[in-house]
Amino acid sequence: MPQPVLALGCAVVTAAGSVWYLPAVTDLRAGPDRPLSRRTAALACLTGWGTLGAVALVLLVATAWWVPATVVAVGGTAAGALWAGAALRHAGERRETARQWAQLPHGPLPAGAPRPRAAVAALAVAGPVAGVAATAVPAVIVTVPALVVGVFLVIAVRHTRTVRRAAPARGHHPH
Repeated sequence: MPQPVLALGCAVVTAAGSVWYLPAVTDLRAGPDRPLSRRTAALACLTGWGTLGAVALVLLVATAWWVPATVVAVGGTAAGALWAGAALRHAGERRETARQWAQLPHGPLPAGAPRPRAAVAALAVAGPVAGVAATAVPAVIVTVPALVVGVFLVIAVRHTRTVRRAAPARGHHPH
């Protein structure tokens, strides 16, 4: 397959990968608001997609196949190393979070403490009710005007038929 065709394919796939690399850019721009593991994973994602974009460019200018292969090897290795580092950091962050949660004081509620069961039940019922209302309201908004227009069309058709029956036929006058 000619290199320009492969370059076009790489460019199209890179453009389609925006569903992955644009959120990664957002994670990096958020800075310390995101955990370090997430920012490292975002950097790995950008490195991988950037490698594919670089391969598209190299395929257009280089004639030897070893040049794009080298770009793939270097970029793929860097992305893989960053991804592995992010996975290790994420595991450490999860352990630290679990340790912190374990240190929180917890015990049974006092005997007179109110139980939040009623609030949970209300939320469990309110969610589906709100969902049904959210789908029903637009249906009513669309259906009512359509019914009104339909009723007026039926009235107009019946009126037209009544008027045609009552009018004498053309060219024929009653004596």
